[in-house]
Amino acid sequence: MVQKPETAVLKVYHVLIGCVALTLVAVGGTCTAFADDDFPLTGNYTQNVPCKGDGTDPKAVQVKISAQQIISNMGVCTVLSTKHDGDTFTEHVECKLPAGPMMADISFTQRPDKTVDFVDSGGNYKAILHRCPN
Repeated sequence: MVQKPETAVLKVYHVLIGCVALTLVAVGGTCTAFADDDFPLTGNYTQNVPCKGDGTDPKAVQVKISAQQIISNMGVCTVLSTKHDGDTFTEHVECKLPAGPMMADISFTQRPDKTVDFVDSGGNYKAILHRCPN
């Protein structure tokens, strides 16, 4: 039996759509959207020093994290996507910095002592974040 070219293209097209759909389902399972009230890292922190939380923490060490953005002395980063694996959250962010905009991948790992390890994907900046009391 000889197929018309249109029929063969249609079959390939349907197979391609099926593969794309499976890929989207597989990838979609790894990215998570969080609301502020269910994102476990939401809160105020200090970098590399314990937080006093009494208003005397220097602005240079303060960090505010929400599901949508991260605010620090470096600038404001908008969270574009978040992946969660065990105790680690990896985020793709777009930052507005004094030197100009920048895209980056960063990760936060919750430690047993209730601090959070922060590192950018290039390993250029690392910090230990200390949660401030509410």
